[in-house]
Amino acid sequence: MEKEIINLLRENARISVKEIAARLEVTVNDVNTAIKSLEQRQIIRGYKAVINEEELEDALVKAIIEVRITPQREGGFDRVARNIAAFNEVTDVYLISGGYDLKLEIQGNSLREIAMFVASRLATIDGVISTATHFVLKKYKESGTLLENEDEYERLRIAP
Repeated sequence: MEKEIINLLRENARISVKEIAARLEVTVNDVNTAIKSLEQRQIIRGYKAVINEEELEDALVKAIIEVRITPQREGGFDRVARNIAAFNEVTDVYLISGGYDLKLEIQGNSLREIAMFVASRLATIDGVISTATHFVLKKYKESGTLLENEDEYERLRIAP
C-alpha cells in the first residue's frame, strides 16, 4: 500500500487522504497511518507544487552546474556534496556518472548573482576542481508535469 500512496502523491501532492483511500479501497485511517509512518521514516520528506516560473513576474534565474571534485579521504564525495548542499542558492545536488561528479541546480535573482556565487563561494570550496555553468533558458517539463499547453504546439508539415 505504501508504494501506491507514494505514486499517488508523486502525481498530485494535494490529493486528499479520502481520495487515496477510495482509490486504494482501504480506510482513511489506514492511509493516515501509512503516510505518518512514511513521514516518520523520512521516506516522505516534503510536499511541493510544480510552478511554471515563466508566468511569474519576478521569476528566479535558474542554472545547472556541473562540478568536478576530488573525493575526500574517509568521506568520498559525500563531504563536499554536503558542504555544497548547505548553500541556500542550491536547490538540488546529484552525484552523477560521466565527465563531472556532481550536478547542481541553483537559483538566484540574476545571472550576475549566480555567476558571483559560482566564482566566490562554490569554486573556492576545498575539493572543487572545476565547474561548468549552464543557465536554464526555458523549462518544458518538471517532475513529470508538462509546463506548456500541448495545444500550442503545431508540428511543421514536411513538403515533398
